[in-house]
Amino acid sequence: MRELREVYYVDGVRSAFGRAGPKGIFWRTRADDMAVKLVRELLRRNGSLPPERIDDVVFAATAQVGDQGLTLGRDVALLAGLPRTVPGFAVDRMCAGALTAITAGAGEIAMGAADVILAGGVEHMGRHPMLEDVDYNPRFVAERLIDPSAATMGQTAENLHDRFPQLTKDEADAYAVRSHHRLAEAWRNGVMRETVVPMAVHTDSGWREADGDEFLRPGTSLGAIRDLPTPFRAGGRVTAGNSAGLTDGATVSLLASGRAAEDLGLEPKLRLVSFSFAGVEPELMGIGPVPATRRVLEQAGLTLDEVDAFELNEPFAVQVLTWCDGMGVSPDDERLNPYGGAIACGHPLAATGVRLVAQIAYALRERPSARYGLTALCVGMGMGAALLWERV
Repeated sequence: MRELREVYYVDGVRSAFGRAGPKGIFWRTRADDMAVKLVRELLRRNGSLPPERIDDVVFAATAQVGDQGLTLGRDVALLAGLPRTVPGFAVDRMCAGALTAITAGAGEIAMGAADVILAGGVEHMGRHPMLEDVDYNPRFVAERLIDPSAATMGQTAENLHDRFPQLTKDEADAYAVRSHHRLAEAWRNGVMRETVVPMAVHTDSGWREADGDEFLRPGTSLGAIRDLPTPFRAGGRVTAGNSAGLTDGATVSLLASGRAAEDLGLEPKLRLVSFSFAGVEPELMGIGPVPATRRVLEQAGLTLDEVDAFELNEPFAVQVLTWCDGMGVSPDDERLNPYGGAIACGHPLAATGVRLVAQIAYALRERPSARYGLTALCVGMGMGAALLWERV
């Protein structure tokens, strides 16, 4: 019987996350070029890895069109100057794109089909807005397969407030303010400098460096966001202040088998313990991480109390509060998103997963007694993803 091999996360980088649209830093930058820059930087940082030893390149995008179309992994591999013997492919699981790229690559390593994998994601939401060119099958609504609100992420967040009335707008706003303050501190103390790759970009005013998250507002206060409009419902509770903005960005990670890491002089940071994807009601997609987390812990034979750090995506503050409520974790828990999250830095859909893993790796390294970390997020159309990691 074939024995599966262990999979290790060696390194991961991301771009700064920019505001989507003509006013954003990446408006004139191609999506695939963003990914190429990161691949080259990842190889520079891990100089003992010969490019020909890369066995596959897996890249995710939610909108697989235009400059993030083709077979994106192969496209990026060729543009980055990897040998033509290195294959690549694209995946899509919307917000869980990069995490799915990681698990797809991990499967190759575990089965012995590969030793070294690059896995990441990119989303240029300015060039390719969410749902652009999407033709929903009319049966979804005509046959009541899903609630119409499932197609609008902001409406699904409002649905969470309806389903869990104990999760108030005041709590969501307070969580959002905390996210900005924590990310601002992470930039000040050098956490982000370890994973964010500055890159030169051309803008309407000429060349400049994209080296910081455009949505970050360090001075955010409850008073500043309390009375913002509720665009998804009159009198609603979801605002621009307690949600992640539309974002452009890219990420990529380096995965390896234990033997390859040793042979190539690579230094793994994390071991992949288990992973899980779960389905939930599409109109309540924000609860997806709850069953995914429960399942991933069951696979590993662990309890949540044994996990030392949580990186949970923040498309909406109420979604994080829903996970906290379902898992019995206080939103103030120091293990939860210690460096802020998507409300402060943005959420470029398919790219976000690697950001979560990179931050878990940093958090576990900074806590000498820490052993396990969880990365989790909700996924459009009613899904959740959770990956459990062990510090090496």
